[in-house]
Amino acid sequence: MQDPATGVDRFVVVPASYVFFLRERPGSTGGTEVLLQLRRGTGYMDEHWAAAAAGHVERGETAEVAARREALEEVDVTDVGLEFLTAMQRTAHDLPIDERIDFFFAARSWSGEPRIVEQTKCAAMEWFPLDALPDPVVPHERLVLDALRSGEVPPLTHFGF
Repeated sequence: MQDPATGVDRFVVVPASYVFFLRERPGSTGGTEVLLQLRRGTGYMDEHWAAAAAGHVERGETAEVAARREALEEVDVTDVGLEFLTAMQRTAHDLPIDERIDFFFAARSWSGEPRIVEQTKCAAMEWFPLDALPDPVVPHERLVLDALRSGEVPPLTHFGF
């Protein structure tokens, strides 16, 4: 995109929101589980496990509003209690739009039972222990999940630099 005042080409930053739905593992073993979806038919990271709800922040939306909208659109839940985890500055030099800012949230409460809504984009949805994630997980999301498992999620993370 060209800056009209200077004529200099500027890159566009694409914002997205992610929701990691978390619950305590049933039974006596304890531990935390995360709900992940298996991407299929999207053209991006297909056959990788990813956050159950994620997507671009639309014009005029806050990151939180986008996260709640995506939760409704992708897993059919409402009243999502969001906890901010981290903002990630991310680049992928091989993509046409290669500068991104991602807002990651955890959700431990919501109304409804998560289910696959977009069946053409999601092949499966399952709960996994944070300490036994499936393979492969979308790499930049794996970075946040690993930090969440360790209990030390920095407020700002970077990926691809």
